[in-house]
Amino acid sequence: MATTADFKNGLVLKIDNKLQQIVEFQHVKPGKGPAFVRTKLKDVVSGKVVDKTFNAGVKVETATVDRRDMTYLYHDGESFVLMDEKTFDQIEIGNHLMGNGANFLLENTTVQVSFHENEPLFVELPVTVELKVEHTDPGLQGDRSTGGTKPATLETGAEVQVPLFIETGNVLKIDTRDGSYVSRVNN
Repeated sequence: MATTADFKNGLVLKIDNKLQQIVEFQHVKPGKGPAFVRTKLKDVVSGKVVDKTFNAGVKVETATVDRRDMTYLYHDGESFVLMDEKTFDQIEIGNHLMGNGANFLLENTTVQVSFHENEPLFVELPVTVELKVEHTDPGLQGDRSTGGTKPATLETGAEVQVPLFIETGNVLKIDTRDGSYVSRVNN
């Protein structure tokens, strides 16, 4: 059990037999009336985000979540195979738990998997990854000043929009949360 004073981002609560992770919270002390805590909770299973308000000092049941660093080994089409970095045990994670960020994962990338009662809940990918451009069309000379973009295929097979100056063979930093180009990495 935890009180509202123990709230922090990432804490997983058990509310109505559902696991919900605190995404955001704010303690509010109005001029009139009792203090309360306004939160944004993300359902760990469905990913749905809801707003919920708690009275200050209320006790809430917390869920024990074990976070483990795991190495991504390979994808067999239906699931991702990961290896625990401490015990070397291998587990399979369904495609739905990995999300769209998995399009930017190379083999041997470290990810963090959260477990509750030995069941994987969700996977946290690195925020950015560095990937090589396998193919992109050359930018046209007159287009360089427009600040436009063009598609580029990365070594994982994912396609992203990149600035016109990017060439095949460049290494790029990509944001795994939305698949956007961040910067070019100097080699």
